[in-house]
Amino acid sequence: MSLPISGNPSTELEGPTNLVSRVKSIFLSYLSTPFRRTLVSVVILFHVFLVSYLTRSHNLALSFLSISSKTYGSLPNKLACDSRRIYVYDVPPMFNYELINSSDKNVNYGFGPAANEFAGIVPESILPAWYWTDILSGEVVYHRRMLNYKCRTMEPESATAFYIPFYAGLALTKYLWGNHTWRERDWQCEMLIKWVQQQKWWSRSNGSDHFIMLGRVTWDFRRLREVDGDWGSSFINMPAMQNVIRLSVEGDMWDKLEISVPYPSMFHPRSNFDIIEWQRFVRSRRRNHLFAFIGDTRKPIQDDFQGILQEQCLTESTMCRHVDCGPENYIDGKTTVISALLNSDFCLQPKGDEGFTRRLIFDCMVAGSIPVFFWRETVYFEYELFMPVEPESYSVFINSDDVRNGTDVRTVLEGYGRMEVETMRKKVVEYLPRFVYTKPSQGLEKIKDAFDIAIEGMLSKYKAHMERGRIGNLNGT
Repeated sequence: MSLPISGNPSTELEGPTNLVSRVKSIFLSYLSTPFRRTLVSVVILFHVFLVSYLTRSHNLALSFLSISSKTYGSLPNKLACDSRRIYVYDVPPMFNYELINSSDKNVNYGFGPAANEFAGIVPESILPAWYWTDILSGEVVYHRRMLNYKCRTMEPESATAFYIPFYAGLALTKYLWGNHTWRERDWQCEMLIKWVQQQKWWSRSNGSDHFIMLGRVTWDFRRLREVDGDWGSSFINMPAMQNVIRLSVEGDMWDKLEISVPYPSMFHPRSNFDIIEWQRFVRSRRRNHLFAFIGDTRKPIQDDFQGILQEQCLTESTMCRHVDCGPENYIDGKTTVISALLNSDFCLQPKGDEGFTRRLIFDCMVAGSIPVFFWRETVYFEYELFMPVEPESYSVFINSDDVRNGTDVRTVLEGYGRMEVETMRKKVVEYLPRFVYTKPSQGLEKIKDAFDIAIEGMLSKYKAHMERGRIGNLNGT
């Protein structure tokens, strides 16, 4: 077969060299007019633009998934994510996003508004890492991080575990107070269960490889009776929830499927530098008070223990810094709480209003103050993934009964020498990254925060879950 040139047919077969020459001649002949040269230039530019656009789109996709070498050093490979892949359900927005939209708070991915009021209190270089974070925002914080989890999979058949992004705490909050029925407190939980039970992957294991994060204490979801006057919802006690692993800001220490995780604090470091700089700041800070008490008397409670602590603190006003922990001082742009914690060696930690724990425990330790506990259940029997193994290495325990019987808190704390105090503070500061939730949606490159540790703990619990033969067994133990 031959290629015609200049309209003159040829009957001779061409070799490769002659063929290239003839093609070149045709191309040059085609470019002999300005119009044709312009047309070819436009075609070339279009192809360059197309290649550039496709490359940029690919990079944007990687950015959206938040999987980059800058974040993790290298893309997660198959081996690194073996037995760690998590599938995030895309639940109807009524179970999460609409619960946020109905709120009048500045959610900001769960962080809340910037705490610019801390200027002059915290180092200027890390002021942007501080926010007025609401204590109930954990569900939003975890959802954001799960969407960017480095071993998140979009293929449910390859998943080790399944995350249910239901904001159960936010759903319950608007029905806890006021004239609401038990049905109102349960209906969204029941709707969520009905939805998830229709999913193929739930049926595979009866929910044994599923987990959820609860932003309120576990006791808010354990109502036993269908009585309007009883507190909370019955979400955890619903039959479908009996195999699901729960991450909760305060779990039931006797429930093997619950993991207690830290409340979100106000500090959300942006980088390794933020953490190191803050650790240096709180470790070297000069503190003017022996101890601090953040709280007030709960008058409706007879012989209220917080009232006893408040009285001792006010009596020792030169040694103890007291702050009323009402909303106007704690979550409304005031700096008195963090200032008190930064200026005290110890911070007193009584029980919370609904359980043994308070968010203030983590605010205290983030500030480098040494917690003083009065019930062992407050921390020692939970949060084991986040706290040092030896309680005495980072905290002080004074039995609440001893305090009621006259033990003076100041006297006990003055019994610790300066070297002992600094040794305990060093341990608190060492563990500080484990109490905070970092700002980057992918976490930090070299330091594990509370989210990273919680997910590792969940995967380990799931493994134990399997080894006990509980998969698909509603009545297993």
